[in-house]
Amino acid sequence: MRVEQGVDRRAWPVWTPEDPAATRRVRLRSAIAAAVFLVFLVRSVIQEWGLPAGSRVALVAVTGVYVVSYLLTLYLGPLQGPIVRTLAIGWLYLAGAAFTLVTADPSDLALLSYAVAAGIILLPLRWGMVLGLLTALALMVGTWAVDGAVDWSDTFVLLMMTAGLVTVTQLIRTVNQLRAAHDRIRALAVADERARVARDLHDVLGHSLTTITVKTGLARRILESGADPDRALTELSDAERLSRHALAEIRATVSGYRRPSLAAELAGAHEALRAADIAGDLPQAVDDVAEELREPFAFVLREGVTNVIRHSGATRCVVRMGPRCLEIRDDGRPADGVEAGSGLTGLTERMAAVGGRLTAEPLPGRGFRLCAEA
Repeated sequence: MRVEQGVDRRAWPVWTPEDPAATRRVRLRSAIAAAVFLVFLVRSVIQEWGLPAGSRVALVAVTGVYVVSYLLTLYLGPLQGPIVRTLAIGWLYLAGAAFTLVTADPSDLALLSYAVAAGIILLPLRWGMVLGLLTALALMVGTWAVDGAVDWSDTFVLLMMTAGLVTVTQLIRTVNQLRAAHDRIRALAVADERARVARDLHDVLGHSLTTITVKTGLARRILESGADPDRALTELSDAERLSRHALAEIRATVSGYRRPSLAAELAGAHEALRAADIAGDLPQAVDDVAEELREPFAFVLREGVTNVIRHSGATRCVVRMGPRCLEIRDDGRPADGVEAGSGLTGLTERMAAVGGRLTAEPLPGRGFRLCAEA
């Protein structure tokens, strides 16, 4: 059962198909448990068995209708909408009133407690409380009008049953709401973790595989030309080292312990740009950058340089760092616009987490600019 935004006594209780309380087994158990309380109705039938034969037949018929309607309402009611539930509760009141008419005993109005119980369970709590109070009032008026005295005993029992059932129902709805909130929080936590892993894997693999591709391609061209085998071996050794480093970073990403270093990313950017034959104008140190921004800036630097190598066709890349800003510019192909892929989206989320923003825009004429500020 789901009750949104707190236990609102005016709200209709809603059962969803995935709700444990809406399964056939649970509803059947609830109906069987409710059937135990029909012993009071059976006792009333036994007490009224001294009626004439015709009245006894009517009494048995009305009792059967009342019992079957009560159990079916509890079993099928959670699956129905507000109109059907309201009609079902009204029918229970008619059946209960018919029982009192057959016995001609106004104290039997107390047996409308079954209709009250169904109303509290299936209707808004405020409606259920009103039903209980009105039924108690009808019992008081009926016994006073026929017997000349109010049946305080049955009235008190009916009022206490109403109050107790309202309290228990409200508690159940509160517990179900807390369970629903817990399920939503757990689902959000899983989604956040998936987004973190996907973002980190993109950052790790995008840069590392791009650099490895550039280095192995360079080594292949050197070997094909036969110009400098030693340099080719150096590039292959670097590619092997990067692949091992990427594997270690993936393991750290999955375990949640990966913390990038801006200084290390700056050194990696130098090496990646050199291998791609792109002239790099980069800072030599990161001491001026605020400590709390070095981690998000490391991600921005890695993604920005990777995009320069992979997509820009640039011959020059300039990186500038300040205490609270990082800017990457290139002189690559003219761009008509910016398509926010998973990389830029992840960077935007990382900068937003530290109160910053990310700007990605083409430069007039040629080139592209990526700027992170906080």
